[in-house]
Amino acid sequence: MSSRISHIKSHPLASVMLALALTSSALANADEIRVLSGGGAQGALRAVIPEFERATGHQVRPIFAHVSVVLQKLAAGEKADLIFLPVPLIARVEKTLPLRSEGRVALARVGIAVIIRKGTTAPDISTPDAVRKMLVNAQSVEFPPENGPVGGHLARMIEKLGVAEAVKPKLIIKAAIDGGAQLVAEGKADLAMQLLSEVQSANGITVVGMLPSDLQNFVVYGSTIPASNDKPEAALAFVKFLSDPNKKDVWKSAGFEIMGTAN
Repeated sequence: MSSRISHIKSHPLASVMLALALTSSALANADEIRVLSGGGAQGALRAVIPEFERATGHQVRPIFAHVSVVLQKLAAGEKADLIFLPVPLIARVEKTLPLRSEGRVALARVGIAVIIRKGTTAPDISTPDAVRKMLVNAQSVEFPPENGPVGGHLARMIEKLGVAEAVKPKLIIKAAIDGGAQLVAEGKADLAMQLLSEVQSANGITVVGMLPSDLQNFVVYGSTIPASNDKPEAALAFVKFLSDPNKKDVWKSAGFEIMGTAN
């Protein structure tokens, strides 16, 4: 009898049937995770989604947009299983949208970089005074919208530097996710200031470097799971996957410094 069982187990068709059964079981337990994310985290998330899907069977369905658009979508009632936003904006979301306590992680931070068209001479950005001179001398400058954390900071920065009146008339306002870096690549703007994670892989541009520490503003991206997600296990698994210390190099490649680990 035991030899018959052994024969069945070793039969090629039986092996195929067993593999199909295991695959079907995994698919039955797989979930689809609807993700709403600000554009700053796009590079890091896209880098890890395929690996996560292969490892778990879950399917991640991301929507990336400028953070102000994500806030508008949530306010309009758009459903999401998992949200990635700068931490202060998560606090703002929580005022109107109930959020779960689990999966709340400050994942990684990213700073603001200066970019120019590839092949042009890199300006000095080593000090606040050098940045002031660069902004005054530029013919056109691209900033992200002021209703996001980067655009809001840059608006305050030019006031602090005393060049707001000189710079505002030559500002081109466009989010990186909507093609801000492309304006620089096409020569429509002399330079841009955007989150490093949103521009470092853009074609036709050169990253001059990060704003000096006196002018820098780090954006900390975090995760949160809406209370309306009544099956949060898959979303929480994705957050844990992203915050694993082994993913440090992935975040670094995307322009971030990893910070947190999910509970």
